[in-house]
Amino acid sequence: GRYYSFSTGEVLKNLNKFYKRKEIQRLGAENGLDARLFHQAFISFRKYIMESSSVSADLHIILNDICCGAGHVDDLFPFFLRHAKQIFPMLDCMDDLRKISDLRLPPNWYPDARAIQRKIIFHAGPTNSGKTYHAIQRFLSAKSGIYCGPLKLLAHEIFQKSNDANVPCDLVTGEERVYANEDARQAPHVACTIEMCSTNTPYEVAVIDEIQMIRDPARGWAWTRALLGLCAEEIHVCGEPAAVDLVTELMYTTGEEVEVRNYKRLTPLTVLDNALESLDNLRPGDCIVCFSKNDIYSVSRQIEARGLECAVIYGSLPPGTKLEQAKKFNDPDDPCKILVATDAIGMGLNLCIRRIIFNSIVKPTVNEKGEKEIDSITTSQALQIAGRAGRFGSSFKQGEVTTMHRDDLMQLKEILSEAVPPVKAAGLHPTPEQIEMFAYHLPDATLSNLIDIFVSLSQVDGMYFVCNIDDFKFLADMIQHIPLNLRSRYVFCTAPLNRKEPFVCTTLLKFARQFSRNEPLTFDWLCRHTKWPLAAPRNIKELVHLEAVHDVFDLYLWLSYRFMDMFPDAVLVRDIQKKLDDIIQIGVCNITKLIRASQSAAAPGTAEVVSEDFPLSRTKKDGRVVSDRQGAASPEALSVAVEAAGLRRAKNLRPRPGSRREDLKSYGRGSLANRLLQEGLLTQEMLKQLESEWQDQHRNGRYGLGSKRGDQHSSKEVGKKRK
Repeated sequence: GRYYSFSTGEVLKNLNKFYKRKEIQRLGAENGLDARLFHQAFISFRKYIMESSSVSADLHIILNDICCGAGHVDDLFPFFLRHAKQIFPMLDCMDDLRKISDLRLPPNWYPDARAIQRKIIFHAGPTNSGKTYHAIQRFLSAKSGIYCGPLKLLAHEIFQKSNDANVPCDLVTGEERVYANEDARQAPHVACTIEMCSTNTPYEVAVIDEIQMIRDPARGWAWTRALLGLCAEEIHVCGEPAAVDLVTELMYTTGEEVEVRNYKRLTPLTVLDNALESLDNLRPGDCIVCFSKNDIYSVSRQIEARGLECAVIYGSLPPGTKLEQAKKFNDPDDPCKILVATDAIGMGLNLCIRRIIFNSIVKPTVNEKGEKEIDSITTSQALQIAGRAGRFGSSFKQGEVTTMHRDDLMQLKEILSEAVPPVKAAGLHPTPEQIEMFAYHLPDATLSNLIDIFVSLSQVDGMYFVCNIDDFKFLADMIQHIPLNLRSRYVFCTAPLNRKEPFVCTTLLKFARQFSRNEPLTFDWLCRHTKWPLAAPRNIKELVHLEAVHDVFDLYLWLSYRFMDMFPDAVLVRDIQKKLDDIIQIGVCNITKLIRASQSAAAPGTAEVVSEDFPLSRTKKDGRVVSDRQGAASPEALSVAVEAAGLRRAKNLRPRPGSRREDLKSYGRGSLANRLLQEGLLTQEMLKQLESEWQDQHRNGRYGLGSKRGDQHSSKEVGKKRK
């Protein structure tokens, strides 16, 4: 190093003093260094001073003065900032970047809408109160209109309704355009998924459905955009009363008044005093709501074991299959009288349900840190689902709600009786233009970094928040190494896909790679990649794969509307997607057979049935947070997994303090283990592995059973798992 007239210890001490000073941190923040960047810049600056042999003379003098007590640590700031700007070039154009990412006046982004005086009518009420019905009547009687809904199914329904009523209406979703006119001329009415609505086409009437979703952490921006940006003389907003205040406040900033029409539920809804407790007590018109696919598999299997037929609906099924299953369940002449579903039934399907039964009242969610959390469902979710019972105009004149388990019923009653907290803020999302302007100033930053910097600099009013862009960043990182221009890269990153599906993700990667080579993605290429034609599924693993292929076809269609020349075969792909939907329908009709096949120990899909979302616990009382990285390796995790498989508490699986090693052998014969084996949720191999893991845990003194014998094998295992 260099010759200092003071010790390195002294320098370090003063540098740390500099770092800890609130004043310096404030100055840093003013110059664009938030806590994270400030920390990174400081570490780099410290390294530069301590390890570099060429610290500039002026900095050397200042350091000398500080160490001799003649200077103040604050004098280092200009040098620190100079260094920070070298490693973070954005600090130089901070003012420009701040202007670009200023999201404080969203109404001004829509000059066309601001140029007209719009009338806002809020139809507020619970599920099944006729609020959307009244808005749609107005839509149908208008000369021109647009309907914006959260789901393809809802857009489809309005498209059908409208054309059936002889009001020509087009359908526009991310993956599909259907024109009412043969010659593909635009009809005066359109039904679309909300992300697809046009903010520069004038309409007489617009309907925005499920407005409370404006608070959705990922999709809220689309409702904000529609509410502020649609060019319609009348805007009919439908949704929970909890959103009235926010909508009124937002419209106050645009100078538009809101007329609120309140609706009451049309049929009575009763919360029963008894839980179901056993599937033997099921009646026709019952719907069991589960919050994981595993529970769906397990419950439908147990229903079938009682000689009853059931329909199955969950989120990742194609829309056609969902509609078929709903039709089967609704049909009075069909022997299928029971429905097993996830909260996917909360919206978009018309179902004739007599009684909603909550299989559990906890739902796995992912918190800000990306960890899985088990939390009770919100009042809003509970009302939305419970409200599906006893639909107006269905064969059941009143609805009933209860739980599967006795100890959940009190809590459900509490949840349902609470007031829904008011919607506090509306989502926003950076536009491609804003990101492009950022990229112009920061040519070397990756798209993922650009978005990060954008969000950290963005300023929003109290009524707004920036939507989480985790999916966007996930895709941006995934295709970072592929050479694409910024616009195309941005489009690929906004593709709607479930990042938990590896097959869909790798397909997007292949699409992007071909695209970057300027090679069109043909129908033949897609058939080779997906191994089309595909056979009907023989087990759950194959069904899940078919659902993923269906999503891949959706992805192709979505991209084909954005890059027509590069994804030229949309018509052919839509044809095979319809065929695939039929194949999936066959699989779902035979779902209990598939589950049985998956659970027979020989089937390759064995573990698959329970690998989806566990470990999950049934209640939140233990406040456990389950990280994605944790396998079901510990007895703790297994008991959780067992609960996830829809079986009642497995506390008796946990070794009791004071139980001896020999006792463990009896677990193998215990009724729970037998039940698990019979259900096919546990194989003999899994049982053996668990036994040996329990023994290891005993030896290692977990659960206070301290045993002197260390076990090298098990500590190696633990070491492996941590990596």
